[in-house]
Amino acid sequence: MTSVSSKEGIKEEYSFVYGDEAVSYEVVRKPAAQGKKRKITLKVHPNCEVVVTSPEDAELEDIHQAVMKRAKWVYDALREFRGHREYVQSKHYVSGEMQFYLGRRYVLKIVEDGDALPTVKMTRGKLLVTLTQFNEDKTAMAKALVRNWYKARAERIFHERLSELLPQATWVDGLPSFRVLPMTKQWGSCSAKGNLMLNPHLIKAPKECIDYVILHELCHIAEHNHSERFWRLLTSVMPNWKEVKARLDGMAELYLNE
Repeated sequence: MTSVSSKEGIKEEYSFVYGDEAVSYEVVRKPAAQGKKRKITLKVHPNCEVVVTSPEDAELEDIHQAVMKRAKWVYDALREFRGHREYVQSKHYVSGEMQFYLGRRYVLKIVEDGDALPTVKMTRGKLLVTLTQFNEDKTAMAKALVRNWYKARAERIFHERLSELLPQATWVDGLPSFRVLPMTKQWGSCSAKGNLMLNPHLIKAPKECIDYVILHELCHIAEHNHSERFWRLLTSVMPNWKEVKARLDGMAELYLNE
């Protein structure tokens, strides 16, 4: 069952009921560019705000119908983001914490084995960290091992994905060099010379998100800023980049959390 209601005030806010939940959303009206017809679009932000962008002269009924058509999608997106936020907390690198790899969740398990070398490996849904000895450096050692494991995996997978995607980037000559370097606010960057830099935390995301970042940076080799030509080029090699970007943005807080 769905319904809609409104609030009077400066902001244009409405809500609808889906299942057992009332979902509030804000309508942002924008003028259409000359000669172009602006569509009604919906976006669910990672902080669980729902924003509808519409033409400034759109009828309320048309906005309502557009929202109702995607009510289930909005509801599911909100549930997913709320579920993700439960895991956003400072890491202590103890057994039971959640780690991510290629979009999947793994439970961290730390064990002590005096006869083994310090290692990290995936096994049966777990990220298993073996330490030679538990002491006051246990947390720091586990964190360093996990970080190095991610970096090594990132270097290998990023190289594989770059090689796989290069045939689509017909404007690139040869195999660009790239470095894996932790960044706090960027997934990747491209220098003026066409050298790529990729964030190792990106290895925690699904391969489609990794592909999006690599293609994004490859497009910067041809277009150095975010011009219309840049976005057209990106769309030509990844038509669904907006959906993939939204998915990555929605998980950024989790993936960047150490």
